[in-house]
Amino acid sequence: MHKKINVARPSMPPMEEYFDKIKTLWDSAWLTNGGIIHNEFEDLLKIYLRVDNISLLTNGHMALELLIQAMDLSGEIITTPFTFASTTHAIVRNGIKPVFCDINPETFTIDVDKIESLITEKTTAILAVHLYGNICDVEKIDIIAKKYNLKVIYDAAHSFGTSLSGTAVGNFGDASIFSFHSTKVFTSIEGGAVSYKDINIGENLYKLKNFGIKSQFSVEGVGANAKMNEFQAAMGVCNLKYIDQEISKRKRIVERYIKHLSKIEGIKLMKLKEGVITNYSYFPVVFDERILGFDRELVCNSLEKENIFARRYFYPLISDFECYREQFDSSLTPITQDISKKVLTLPLYADLELEDVDRVCDIILNC
Repeated sequence: MHKKINVARPSMPPMEEYFDKIKTLWDSAWLTNGGIIHNEFEDLLKIYLRVDNISLLTNGHMALELLIQAMDLSGEIITTPFTFASTTHAIVRNGIKPVFCDINPETFTIDVDKIESLITEKTTAILAVHLYGNICDVEKIDIIAKKYNLKVIYDAAHSFGTSLSGTAVGNFGDASIFSFHSTKVFTSIEGGAVSYKDINIGENLYKLKNFGIKSQFSVEGVGANAKMNEFQAAMGVCNLKYIDQEISKRKRIVERYIKHLSKIEGIKLMKLKEGVITNYSYFPVVFDERILGFDRELVCNSLEKENIFARRYFYPLISDFECYREQFDSSLTPITQDISKKVLTLPLYADLELEDVDRVCDIILNC
């Protein structure tokens, strides 16, 4: 049996570097609540992401859920069902109705030409997702938002370190959220962040992630506990030193996949929006059974027989989840529904050997 190849594997810094970083915690005994390493990580992220304001949280989901509260949104939020569960859950857990928009068949991001038809008097925001390291059509979303006086949030969980025409991804819309989960290009074990423009968002986030506490003698509202601890921050600081190197390694792997698969009729690869510098976070492949004569399931099963594990990402659609299917009709987003049944993300991580990429592609082509 060949060695096991998972769809993702976290990148970690040299063990000694991490141990050196956390060693000081035994002296300070300051493990959370905005410690020295937390603040260092925040400052380094502002520089790397080229943003003016950033707030760290315990994970990407809480970053989004509390951001929606910090922006005082209500009513309806237009978003996409082609994303991880967290995006929709964060909306629903705030008592807001998600309104699902279809996706662009080439870029897999929200179809900006279908947003306006979904806007009602209850709409307060657009929550778009930068997917697989691709960036949404932010220019058109900005025009729509200004026309209807809507707020714009970007779920940038897949897009750490990406840019569009020289503008870093965290600068679009009113705010963006990032996830530093272990499966992401950049990780702090768990962790998340919000980049934002309005300083009031940051002040609200601080209170919301800290039980509503403003100061020692003032609790202004009902908050949660979503603070990033020093061990997470230390992993983030250490990993940030290697992020450009990690992205470069991933690029090499993606280019190898493209070389093998880009000219096969019936295999569709994601098209990057023009001007995007990606982070190569995922490699989605859409298999058209009508042309190929075989479907995604055969590919997935053939890979698993060789101890290689790809992922049906995203399937099922959020609108088909047991907790949502009675409320939504997936046929209203037909492109999303179609792609979700055909897409497979192939193994991709910095230390994946090119020979293993070749093996994955050979198995696919032998189908």
